Amino acid sequence: MVQILLFFLIISVLFNIILFLIAYKLQSDKLTDISYALTFLIIAITAYVFNNKTIYSTVILSMIILWSIRIGGFLLYRVIKTGKDSRFDSMRSNFIKFGRFWLLQGISVWLLMISVILAIYNNSNQFGLFSFIGLAVFITGLSIETVADFQKLKFHNDIANKGIWINSGLWKYSRHPNYFGEIIIWFGLYIFAVQSFNIYTALMALVSPLSISLLLIFISGIPLLEKSADKKWGSDKKYLEYKRKTSVLFLLPNWR
Repeated sequence: MVQILLFFLIISVLFNIILFLIAYKLQSDKLTDISYALTFLIIAITAYVFNNKTIYSTVILSMIILWSIRIGGFLLYRVIKTGKDSRFDSMRSNFIKFGRFWLLQGISVWLLMISVILAIYNNSNQFGLFSFIGLAVFITGLSIETVADFQKLKFHNDIANKGIWINSGLWKYSRHPNYFGEIIIWFGLYIFAVQSFNIYTALMALVSPLSISLLLIFISGIPLLEKSADKKWGSDKKYLEYKRKTSVLFLLPNWR
């Protein structure tokens, strides 16, 4: 199984290196955003093709396809509308820095897909309680993330909201509901897959939901956005009140 996982690590990294060279040559962000979703699709489809096409593995593949289409379509629409992704302004023209981002993206996608790869390669076709719980958790997370992204997009498309932070809809109860939904999605996938694992593979596959949680909560997600928001509105009393009352991640009532 270790060899299989290394095989998919190579696929993920090579695919991102190839796209990096194209993106660097074109100095374009359009390929950078859509490549994230494409990497998931390539790994999932490859694993599915090389194994028995059970109903169980087909459902897992369908979950990844649904998630990839949603996030890929959203990211592509956003970058087409804005013309560029400001996250890459400091690295787009730097071969080393830009390449490092692509390399880390390839590794990150592979880490997230470990539970899916292991589940598909187990060739299980048994649906149990965990399967239905996991599917329900996945759908819940996907719904939260989709609604949050749509609400934020609609908010920022209104010229009257220029320079204002969003504090309506799901964003009234969480400062980062889209990240909350994303984390739930990957825990849902893990729960769906866990019944096909033994203790060893179950522990190995746990890296998938844990890695996205650590990444979004402590590294490149919430910390960077919170720092940016504090820089913009840190002196605004209304923002500070919103920040004090609103949960940073979980959807919670504003009781404070």
